[in-house]
Amino acid sequence: MAVQNQVLLAGGSVIDGTGTALQRDTDVLFEADRIIAVGVEATAVAEPSAERVDVRGFTVMPGLIDSHCHITFGEPASNDELFFHRPQSTAMLVAAFNVGKLLRAGVTGFLDADCIYDLGPALRDGIEAGLVEGPRMSSGLNALLTTAGGTAGRLIPDAGRIGYAHVMADRNEMVRTTRQQVKAGADWIKIHVTGALPNTSSEIAVWSLDELKAVTETAHALGTPTIAHCRSAESTRLAAEAGIDLILHASYLDQAAVEAIVASGAAVAPTFTFLANLADHGSAVGAEDTQVDMFRGEIAETASMLRVAHEAGVPILCGSESGFALTPYGHWHAREMELLVDAIGLDPLEAITCATRNGAIALRQPVGSIGVIAPDAAADILVIDGDPSADISILGDRRRIRHVFSRGRPVDLGRPWPEREPLRGEKVGTWATQLLTWEIVNP
Repeated sequence: MAVQNQVLLAGGSVIDGTGTALQRDTDVLFEADRIIAVGVEATAVAEPSAERVDVRGFTVMPGLIDSHCHITFGEPASNDELFFHRPQSTAMLVAAFNVGKLLRAGVTGFLDADCIYDLGPALRDGIEAGLVEGPRMSSGLNALLTTAGGTAGRLIPDAGRIGYAHVMADRNEMVRTTRQQVKAGADWIKIHVTGALPNTSSEIAVWSLDELKAVTETAHALGTPTIAHCRSAESTRLAAEAGIDLILHASYLDQAAVEAIVASGAAVAPTFTFLANLADHGSAVGAEDTQVDMFRGEIAETASMLRVAHEAGVPILCGSESGFALTPYGHWHAREMELLVDAIGLDPLEAITCATRNGAIALRQPVGSIGVIAPDAAADILVIDGDPSADISILGDRRRIRHVFSRGRPVDLGRPWPEREPLRGEKVGTWATQLLTWEIVNP
């Protein structure tokens, strides 16, 4: 691999990812995958051969870290497509095709907590080996479910594996599968703590505290953190009490759940983006409107207590749940920051910290070693046209991205956006959108 010269980003405004106010007319010097210096020292220690990039009028900031991204799902419009139309070989091809879109959108790191088949760790290793261009990646394997299922209801079998799910029969299988996933290279062990049952109007906890502890204690003994899908207050409390390290959604938080999170030291990635996209824009792409009010309500009922958790010191991470038809890759990775500002009341710099410095947790890196503009931090850097601390929404506009450096190397933003045709059998084929009744033919 060729030696990389130093790069000096000269004269820009810097958002360092820690919540500190924007610093104007500030230089940043990096070499390979390491920031060397920031400010006046950057110019002083830069080598004569350093490549100088004039970024006056632009903002220099850390690359975004998406802490909830399903890179192997392939943007299905339904669980039917996800579970039954993704052969393993073609699913990996599609994932490798899509992962580069994240870099083009300013995402330089992401967590895929549960993958279909066993694709996640293999894709992660392929990125690190240079076989596939993509951001830094941490990965889980299949999510662990009980026989009560998860969000896909009765599509989940009573045993075995389907799509992203691995159904656990008993405590012994929970322990054994956790050990197997660690051996297979999982960075995280994912648990679907809640499920949608026919006799409930919303997801409820489908794991016991003892079952959750069976997984967390096994994983932690092997040096591996755990992550949980929780869309109820009870499930969030149980997950925190069991020692889960990162809680996704944490929907409908109550005081007991917040207290449990604070006591446990867990982080939270609320992932409002999928809910907001369906509620705000689902009608534009033919989504059913039955869940619109429910999803808007879920955001509203979660936001106030999430603010309490934030003020109590709980780390908040940004996740987009990209990977579905409502959250295609490369389009919505920055929207979570807008929602943290609008729904929770964070200021833009706090929201940016959630998507940069705090993302080190999702990547299993020391906080401050990545996702910040600081000496000795990783050289994952964005150059943005505009000031995100004044208008956070500009981070969702790819036209505003002037440079992306991933591991210190520039990403080619001048290429056409990747496009492809559907694979044979990839999409659900329907005979009709409604019943062909006699009355339709004979009005």
